[in-house]
Amino acid sequence: MASVRHYDKPHGVIPAVLMPFTADMEVNEKAYRKHLGDVSGVEGITAITINGHAAEVASLTVEEQFRAITVTKEELQERVPTIVAVYTNSSLEAARIARRAQDEGANGLLVFPPEVMVLGGHMRPEMIQEHYKRITDASDLPIIHYQFPVNSNLAIPLPTLLELCTKFPSIKAIKDNCGDGNLHERQIRELKALDRPVNTVTTHSSWLLGSLSLGCDGLLSGAGSVIANLQVALFRAVQAGDLNAAKAINEKIYPTVRAFYDHPLLDMHNRMKEALVVLGRWDEAYVRPPLVKPTAAEIEKIGRCIAQAGLTSETVYKKVA
Repeated sequence: MASVRHYDKPHGVIPAVLMPFTADMEVNEKAYRKHLGDVSGVEGITAITINGHAAEVASLTVEEQFRAITVTKEELQERVPTIVAVYTNSSLEAARIARRAQDEGANGLLVFPPEVMVLGGHMRPEMIQEHYKRITDASDLPIIHYQFPVNSNLAIPLPTLLELCTKFPSIKAIKDNCGDGNLHERQIRELKALDRPVNTVTTHSSWLLGSLSLGCDGLLSGAGSVIANLQVALFRAVQAGDLNAAKAINEKIYPTVRAFYDHPLLDMHNRMKEALVVLGRWDEAYVRPPLVKPTAAEIEKIGRCIAQAGLTSETVYKKVA
């Protein structure tokens, strides 16, 4: 079926949900449905992203990704828009994922640059343009482009990014993870200055207050699977220009930054799963290899940080006063 409504202006707080697994590494669909219900029930979020980094998409088969789309739309219907990540090295496969997402009723796409571009793809802008042409030929869903960190070699240079957004009107926003405050602000300003302005939703979750204050239109973050309520409160305070309120909310968020985003960063979503176990929202936390479970000492640290943030099972998804 076609999407009931396209998510044409990505903005506000967009959590990227996790993917629960069983002890034998199968997708735990029952737990996934519950997780979707928990996160989608947070007052003030504007959409939910699935099949992204937070969902360990690199370890999901295409069939599992398709099933996740079906289950998500069954649970969310049109109460909350569903953004489906398109994560693959194949432009042909990307087109197939985009088409399936649209047919299942998704409201938007989050497009990752193919990792094959890591060895100099930024020098061949026609590669990313061809990737987007394949996707947009297959689907007219609104797109959020994932802008990778500069040091990843997957970041699109700013001139190429502006050209890409001009050439493909389906690109409505970028998810910015460039990791450079100077470039971050310049991208925000120059994307807004296009004849067809493009929004910026940040994923700089380890320095969220500073990032939002530069003029972002929202945020898209795996941490929203745990602290979407705090993110909503912070975003609203920044939008209202209430720095004191924003700083107070950031004080609550900061312990979760230490819980989730310390090195190595590849463990960030593993830690979020453990936090949900600590909070009593999940019964178990399993990750697919090559990811491994955090050590007992780190899980203890996560528990301390969650307590310092004032999170409990009863308040974790509730509106922040």
